[in-house]
Amino acid sequence: MLFLFFWLLGGMLLAFIILPLVHMVGRQSITVLQDVSAMPDVRSAIVLSMITAVIAAMLAALGGIPLAYLLARRRFPLQPVVEAAVDLPLAVPHTVAGIALLFVFGRTGPLGQLAGRFGISFWGTSLGVVTGMLFVSVPYMVNAAREGFEAVDIRLEKAARTLGATPAQVFWQVSLPLSWRSILSGMVLTYARSVAEFGAVIVLAYYPETAPVKIYELFLSGGLDQSSAAAVLFLTLTLTTFVLFRFLVYRRASRKESR
Repeated sequence: MLFLFFWLLGGMLLAFIILPLVHMVGRQSITVLQDVSAMPDVRSAIVLSMITAVIAAMLAALGGIPLAYLLARRRFPLQPVVEAAVDLPLAVPHTVAGIALLFVFGRTGPLGQLAGRFGISFWGTSLGVVTGMLFVSVPYMVNAAREGFEAVDIRLEKAARTLGATPAQVFWQVSLPLSWRSILSGMVLTYARSVAEFGAVIVLAYYPETAPVKIYELFLSGGLDQSSAAAVLFLTLTLTTFVLFRFLVYRRASRKESR
């Protein structure tokens, strides 16, 4: 009886998630979908979103994995502050995040001016898109990797140290391989969050347009028909890549567990 009740509640939540998306897809006209899919700016916006999201996920892994390992294996002063800072983007409205990033990475911001001396611009460029995506999605990478490292039995690391392994060898040969599934899962979540980002990106880099920005522009100019068609195209591609990445993560993890 308890599980039946839980299935009822869980089913209601799943319906809340799935029903709007299914209803949107079901209302689409094939003609409108074909017309929207033929628009070069829509196609380029979708491609830009997916490429920049992959870059953001890779950058998040580059800095997030070392930070996650420190948080999982070391205790240091102000650690709660660092942990709160990691989660801060989850609590900040994304338009606010975009404005804050603009103050730092914009043309008059300290990092924006410094980058400008080398001919690099964040405002209105793909680099700005990646910056906005990275800011809002990096907590998913750090937290997933940290959970993976914390799940590794510390006695294995200590045993490797007693056998003469250096801290770097312990990390690369013990900790990282055993937490690889969580790290890959974190990268997939980071990609998914990045590819869907709107608020921070539209403030820091309205152009070039990502798919969410382009869909919003179509909604303002053409109403629901074209915007929903573009949304369905974008949703189909992002869900496909998300499921594919998830499948690869679990397939790779299953192979390692079977060895």
